[in-house]
Amino acid sequence: MTGFRRLLGEYERSVGVQPASHRIECPDPGAFLAARLPVFDLAAGSLAAVATAVDRFRVSCGWGPRSWRLDPERIAAAFSSDRLLRVAGAPVSGFAELSGFFAVSDGWVRTHANYPHHRRRLLGAIDLAEDAGRGAFAGRLRKFTAAEVEERAFAAQAVASAVRTQEEWAATPQGAAAASGDLVPTVVHPGHSPGSRRSGQASATTPLSEITVLDLTRVIAGPVATRTLALLGAEVLRIDPPFLPEIAVQHLDTGQGKRSTLLDVTSVAGRRRWEELLSDANVVVTGYRPGALDTLLDRAPAQVVRGRVSAWGRTGPWAGRRGFDSIVQAASGISLVEGGHAPGALPAQALDHASGYLLAAGIVDALTAHRSDGCGRTVDVSLARTGAWLLSAPGRSADPPAAAVPGPNAVVSHGTSVTSRPALAEYDDYPFPARPWGEDPAAWAATR
Repeated sequence: MTGFRRLLGEYERSVGVQPASHRIECPDPGAFLAARLPVFDLAAGSLAAVATAVDRFRVSCGWGPRSWRLDPERIAAAFSSDRLLRVAGAPVSGFAELSGFFAVSDGWVRTHANYPHHRRRLLGAIDLAEDAGRGAFAGRLRKFTAAEVEERAFAAQAVASAVRTQEEWAATPQGAAAASGDLVPTVVHPGHSPGSRRSGQASATTPLSEITVLDLTRVIAGPVATRTLALLGAEVLRIDPPFLPEIAVQHLDTGQGKRSTLLDVTSVAGRRRWEELLSDANVVVTGYRPGALDTLLDRAPAQVVRGRVSAWGRTGPWAGRRGFDSIVQAASGISLVEGGHAPGALPAQALDHASGYLLAAGIVDALTAHRSDGCGRTVDVSLARTGAWLLSAPGRSADPPAAAVPGPNAVVSHGTSVTSRPALAEYDDYPFPARPWGEDPAAWAATR
């Protein structure tokens, strides 16, 4: 079994499904996503999980499975989409001024300050003014140990991690928790009902056209999952609070195929509108810290499928901490595996993207199961659990080549922007480009 089939097998065991026919072709990836760790196996395995889940759903609808071709160049383009994104011909920086690796008194830390509120909190955590630049920030960090920066950031609700070795991470309670449990744990909800669904719109190409999805996710992993559901035909409505703006280029990269609205659920009118939308949803996907949005789902119908993505998992001492792909790489040892004496990084935000595709696959399999038993399910993924798979997978390379850059056939232009095509090569593009963030009404597009 090749590496990507190993991940596919682990996915199918974790969600408790019968393996699909596995009619999957995967050519030699060459240098696409080349790294010391088997990143391409992770990427291809997560896409294979989506393909086989779609096959199971298709069979449940009366269509047969199809043959799938995992195109290495398309997969690499989708996983490194932030690096291929162009706006008015110019590349886009994936990280802000205070995001990155910084030396401290006893090693290294990695910080994440892409969002303005995270930047403010991070500067406050080390007693710097809000207008401090990168030089002052770097100089101040050298006065602390990595552990001090990590704990100060946590106390301030900022995001930073010590750069650890793989062995150091495995010896911590949070590292042990991250490596435990299923890759994509799925829990069946008590109670069942047929649920609402449209009729006469689904097809073998867009099998999820009868499905509505509420998307409460940000950054990469969650939006990749919901973008994949939109690719398969689902109506996806992304909801953001009006007081927490999104990074514009980030939405441009992951917002394809979805509508985007703003809704203040802390207001009486906003909460009423939310509950109306929820009553007519088949799927709700959340991407905030565990527990952060639980009260919003108190009145969710039992048959609703819930997809959840977190940084560190739902158990262990770090379950409630904020985190991003780059932070998980640093904390778990991936950065030092890739960089050696100085920390490095994977050739893409691979934990984010792979977790997003695994979540999409788990949701599709939950929808398939619902067709037969009427039960809703909760499907979980975490970046740290995906990272644990990557660290334990065979196929490391001591001296990998430079990662190949996908060519022009793997991207598509829309107006002044250039973005990657879908990772599934059977689809030429998403249903439509990313719409302006927050400008759609808080309503389903089609009449139920």
